[in-house]
Amino acid sequence: MSGSQSPGQTPGQSPGQSPGRSLAKTAVRDRLLTARHRRPVGEVGEAGRAIAEHLMAVPEVRRAATVTAYASIGGEPGTGVLLDALRAAGKRVLLPVVLPDLDLDWAVYDGDLVPARRGLLEPPGARLGPDAIATADAVLVPGLAVSRSGVRLGQGGGCYDRALGRVPVGTFTCVLLYDDEVGIEVPVEPHDRPVGWAASPSGVVRLG
Repeated sequence: MSGSQSPGQTPGQSPGQSPGRSLAKTAVRDRLLTARHRRPVGEVGEAGRAIAEHLMAVPEVRRAATVTAYASIGGEPGTGVLLDALRAAGKRVLLPVVLPDLDLDWAVYDGDLVPARRGLLEPPGARLGPDAIATADAVLVPGLAVSRSGVRLGQGGGCYDRALGRVPVGTFTCVLLYDDEVGIEVPVEPHDRPVGWAASPSGVVRLG
């Protein structure tokens, strides 16, 4: 991440974060990441297939012309089936491209992915700019957990909090998780951007 740290700021902590809340988030994040690392590969794939089926039945996704999503990695619920289904339904699918300052650019997904920084996968096409997320009718994001009020816990880089800040009010925003990651109490910080929905293998639920 570019820029110098503020006085008293711990490594990886964004300006304005409370040290106590940041440490609490780190503890929850570590616990959830450990659980994900232990999930069998078969469960990761099955979760992705179930989530794709549920999301493709949601009216906001069915009606959407443009959808932002992401290419899953590691223990995240698989998104391969979902991405294929969105394209087969004629959607314009935008995937994130992580910038050096951890903000997100976007590019159209045409079925191809290339290795990127931080072990991620991204589309090789033309970059559309960080504000491209504002053109989406449905915004699907990764996470590690979400509270019942919609507070999402991410990986700690702040990428999606910045990106969600560009999404117009009323847009369908949904985090993709496993069942036991939905409804977890998450320490809240001023920069956190809530989401309106959560999709898991059990279905899609409204938050807040």
